[in-house]
Amino acid sequence: MKHRTLYFVLALAMVLSLALSGCGKKATGPLTFVLVPKNLGNPYFDTANNGAQEAAKELGVTVTYQGSAAADATQQIQLINSLIAQKVNGLAISANDSDALVPVGKDAIKAGIPVVSWDSAIGKEGRVLHINQAVLHDIGAIEIKMALDLTGADGGKIAILSATSTAPNQNAWIEVMKEELTKPEYAKLELVDVVYGDDDDTKSYNEAQALFKKYPDLKVIIAPTTVGIAASARAVTDAGLIGKVFVTGLGTPNQMREYVKNGASPEFALWNPGDLGYLSIYVLHALATGEIKGVAGEKFTAGKLGEYTIQEDADLGVNVLLGPPFVYNADNIDQFNW
Repeated sequence: MKHRTLYFVLALAMVLSLALSGCGKKATGPLTFVLVPKNLGNPYFDTANNGAQEAAKELGVTVTYQGSAAADATQQIQLINSLIAQKVNGLAISANDSDALVPVGKDAIKAGIPVVSWDSAIGKEGRVLHINQAVLHDIGAIEIKMALDLTGADGGKIAILSATSTAPNQNAWIEVMKEELTKPEYAKLELVDVVYGDDDDTKSYNEAQALFKKYPDLKVIIAPTTVGIAASARAVTDAGLIGKVFVTGLGTPNQMREYVKNGASPEFALWNPGDLGYLSIYVLHALATGEIKGVAGEKFTAGKLGEYTIQEDADLGVNVLLGPPFVYNADNIDQFNW
């Protein structure tokens, strides 16, 4: 009977040990986190790593930047398995395949390694939480705000040059823009047209030219697409309309730098990948040290970015929102290389 009791106690201890290893147990000693991009050699992800390294210095932790040469889910899974074996203290992953990474994400969590996704989400079951770069409404709203910045208080005619007519994200942003235009502060902005460049450089360029001809007093083109915004800014430049027609929307620093500096597109928006990497490390640190468990409603502070509250919704599950889109202009454009 004593032997049976002993065996039962030992078995129970083993079960409890295994159970605890799957929970976010508090890490002690020097901490090492890994920022895993979709692939190496991508300036966007390199910028995220710069932010991650800044956070690492502030927190006194080590952050390594490891990824595969190609944006390939199989290679990413192999890397993550290797990192689990190395017993790192946390993983921040931009997923190449949301569903494919769920099993390996589960394995890491079972091994006591907090997993967060950023930029591109791992399925809900394969991570503790996702770090979301921006929300739909904020992206649409800031584009109308920038349009008014460019027209000035007198307002004027504006047009939207979108990607394809069936693109869900583009259409959702356009609907938000139309809603924003009903607000009193935007009463002097007049949306005269919505056209589609199909995310093709040549077609977008030609659509922009057509807008100049159809609306000689057009003030602003909003292009919520990285292809369309660059093509429109080039069309304004080539037509000698700098200072008469302004372009704004969503773009990347490297493609828009020339047009910010020549005045064709004085400001545009997206998010800041440096801040995304920075926030990812602060979230990992809070999870690894037991400051948070990754439950909706919890609050934590992320250095220069301030206080955050973990939230939960049907689409993303448990997540942290980075914040409003980041506005790029002549004052900051040269700080970014991606």
